[in-house]
Amino acid sequence: MDKKYYWDRFSRYLFADEDIGLQLDISRMRFEESFFSDMEIKMESAYAKMQELENGAISNPDEKRMVGHYWLRNPDIAPDVKIAEEIKHTLESLKLFTKDIHMGKIRGEKGNLFENVLVIGIGGSSLGPRFLADAMDSDKNILQPYFLDNTDPDGIDRVLAHLEDDLDKTLVIVISKSGGTIETRNSMEEVKHIYSQKGLQFAKHAVSITQLESLLDSVGKREGWLATFPMWDWIGGRTSVLSAVGLLPLALQGINIDLLLQGAEKCDEITRKDDTANNPSAILALMWYAATGGQGGKQMVMLPYKDRLELLTKYLQQLIMESLGKEVDLDGKIVRQGIAVLGNKGSTDQHSYLQQLLEGPDNFFVTFIEVLQDREGISPIIADQSTSGDYLQAFLLGTREALAAKGRDSLTITIQKLDEFSLGVLLALFERAVSFYALLVNINAYHQPAVELGKKGAGEVIKLKNLVINFLQSNQGKRYSLKEISHLIDREDEIESLYRIMLHLVNNPDHEVKTEKSQRTSSFLSDLYWKD
Repeated sequence: MDKKYYWDRFSRYLFADEDIGLQLDISRMRFEESFFSDMEIKMESAYAKMQELENGAISNPDEKRMVGHYWLRNPDIAPDVKIAEEIKHTLESLKLFTKDIHMGKIRGEKGNLFENVLVIGIGGSSLGPRFLADAMDSDKNILQPYFLDNTDPDGIDRVLAHLEDDLDKTLVIVISKSGGTIETRNSMEEVKHIYSQKGLQFAKHAVSITQLESLLDSVGKREGWLATFPMWDWIGGRTSVLSAVGLLPLALQGINIDLLLQGAEKCDEITRKDDTANNPSAILALMWYAATGGQGGKQMVMLPYKDRLELLTKYLQQLIMESLGKEVDLDGKIVRQGIAVLGNKGSTDQHSYLQQLLEGPDNFFVTFIEVLQDREGISPIIADQSTSGDYLQAFLLGTREALAAKGRDSLTITIQKLDEFSLGVLLALFERAVSFYALLVNINAYHQPAVELGKKGAGEVIKLKNLVINFLQSNQGKRYSLKEISHLIDREDEIESLYRIMLHLVNNPDHEVKTEKSQRTSSFLSDLYWKD
């Protein structure tokens, strides 16, 4: 295609709104001129259902729940006065708590000012806050943020190594909607242990964010934690970043949460319009539909050209893949929907995979994120009468042209600068695009049934591990082969899992399980003997 063709499409389809500082360019996506008119009936239905959702309809039918993360940035549109008041009260409370921390009215057990905030959570209780904390990180942080988001002992040690000498200066926020998330509980118990080792009371440094009367809520009240803030059943984890889940740690860091909420609210207002040409979230969802034929299965390659947006892809992986990756639609029909999200920052990571994007399978579309402002202040001229920022944009535009020349789809999202307001806009833009796409393909974007399968499987593995340990403890001093153990505990059908469990046990000193090779010359598995 010649450049005039693209300019004509650019002029026709560009979305631009100065009030929210956003542009969306879809001119490099392949769709027919009749596409928007062909999709008009579907979009009319989607607009109506989105309105019902925001009005309080049961939009998560599997869990019989409302879906209300949009109310967080504008409580006055909540369908119930009680909900609106709870949102407002929570925001006021966390601001007051933050002020008391910053002013030193609330201090650590030894009277020290808090200097760090350690967030313990996983998935939606970590990805959004971590992305925003990194995007807005600066030498002006009031509290320095740290995150524990896994049950990896070495990962826990790496984070705590930065904090073990400053535990009394570290405020710990434990986030779990249900209060029973295993990974979060494990990290919390590890942190409790190190506080105890240092002769400190964990409760005098701890805050919870959870549902009222959850297990975590009960623990916090029983132990006398500093504070607790609510999560509500009408907010999913992946859309909770503008609740206390994200707002509290971000406010403690020193980020302007009011601007963050304002950006999201302004984007919400624009994306409520039923005029598709002037609704960027609707346009974005339609481009996902055009790229996948409404069937899913394509890869969304995210290329934000800004170091501060490096974690955006990880955040969007959960938001998009957990919302849209569904086996059945709302009518119970097998559809296997989903859009795989991958990528990292430009121009660094295009050196890793641009070759395949240009010459490999045509199974993706690229989303460029462009930030117009390079930095605060003037940049030096490096070479060719250009700054480093000029080169960064050149790499983006050059890659975009190369993809178009190869007939590969891409779209470009442009924001004027990176600040709290623009990040709020981006959050709302993608949240609402996910909702629109889900409505277009008739799936429930607000549940995640398959995630529970992994949790259930993990529980079964722990039971098997405990069964083995109990058997060995009851037969101390005896030697058994793997096959003998599987037979004696009546788990011969789980011998592979048993092998992996035993391999892990003997490589860690915690349960005092040891192995030795027998003198036999038979197979590897038969030669493995285990003893306590």
